[in-house]
Amino acid sequence: MSGLLDVAAIKRDFPIFNRRIRDGQRLIYLDSGATSHKPRVVLDAERDFYENHNSAVHRGAHQLAEEATELFEDARLELARFLNGEGCEVVFTKSATESLNLLAYSFGNSRKASRFHLSPGDRIVVTEMEHHANLIPWQQLAARTGAELTWLPVTADGRLDLSDLNSIINAKTKIVAITHQSNVLGTINPIKQLVAAAKQVGALFILDACQSVPHFKVDVKDLDIDFLAFSGHKAVGPTGVGILWGRAELLNEMEPFLTGGSMIESVTMSSATFAESPQRFEAGVPNMAQAVGLGAAIRYLNGIGMEKIHNHEAELTKYTLEKLQSINGLKIIGPIDGKNRGAVFSFTMENIHPHDLGQALDQNGIAVRTGHHCAWPLMRALKVPATTRASLYFYNDFADVDALISGIYEAKEFFTAPRAKAKNL
Repeated sequence: MSGLLDVAAIKRDFPIFNRRIRDGQRLIYLDSGATSHKPRVVLDAERDFYENHNSAVHRGAHQLAEEATELFEDARLELARFLNGEGCEVVFTKSATESLNLLAYSFGNSRKASRFHLSPGDRIVVTEMEHHANLIPWQQLAARTGAELTWLPVTADGRLDLSDLNSIINAKTKIVAITHQSNVLGTINPIKQLVAAAKQVGALFILDACQSVPHFKVDVKDLDIDFLAFSGHKAVGPTGVGILWGRAELLNEMEPFLTGGSMIESVTMSSATFAESPQRFEAGVPNMAQAVGLGAAIRYLNGIGMEKIHNHEAELTKYTLEKLQSINGLKIIGPIDGKNRGAVFSFTMENIHPHDLGQALDQNGIAVRTGHHCAWPLMRALKVPATTRASLYFYNDFADVDALISGIYEAKEFFTAPRAKAKNL
């Protein structure tokens, strides 16, 4: 277990782990796939901005405005280095959902001569495992433009079915938008293979990296993608801030998502021209403190090391899969081996509704997710109405997994004992 981090030391960086819940029990947080907790350095960065530097960025001629602008742009550069991109390629949004909607809206407003313009007969390709945030914007774009929306299906074991890859991503394809790691299955998709298929037909490639960027190194140049979206709150950063990364030449060709404020180059009463990226897509006063907090979060992750985080989670994944598979009546929804999969575990338990199991675990201080996880089409494809989901991060350890397993056994005994008693009557 040489790949494991010192979780006890890491947890001391997170104030929320000091609290007790449910009659004095320690918090066992297994819901980082939904949102992660925040280390003190992130909280301090936001607080320091408001207490000492608060001012609107970019336009002021006074000291506070200069300081705020420097902190804001330093955060942008931190994100750019983290992704191996350029500062002008990082756009601050409020969430990954907004980032993906930005792209879909901009493409839909593109002029006919633009490479982003879609017409009837053009194709948009997604996958059956997409989060709604990377599905519905493309559904809506297809409906507005007459383009065809199609998708790569998912196999019974939770992997992408690539047997018809070259017929699905074909000469008609203009956009390929795919999740890096499934928020339900934990599956890490073969992005380089998918990018190659998209490039072969001249399609743009968009990566939903919400479940990957916080957990392992993502290099936009190495992947050769065109756009990437992720949310700060899943990467120990604040809520209310997301990232759209895009190739500079593409961003500067795109139509703005929102207009007004400082995204302009010049304005007359009858027309306007727009600034280059990233200001082109940051209309109005941006989420300044949140961006500064996200910059602090990225520095914190870098301080631990993304490779170390990945190795730690790989150990936890192997251990958790073994433990879950030892429980009679439990079915893992997704890959049952650790190859190309992250520390996200969706499962069902025989004779126990996922919501009931989630509530039972909560009584032991164990926080998990229940439901369809914003992935209804995937659930329907797998014929599973809902699951219980445990999602781990670098501040989890074997003891947290053991608590989960013990909690499942306790719930199993509680919910099955009445049935057994009734059967014997």
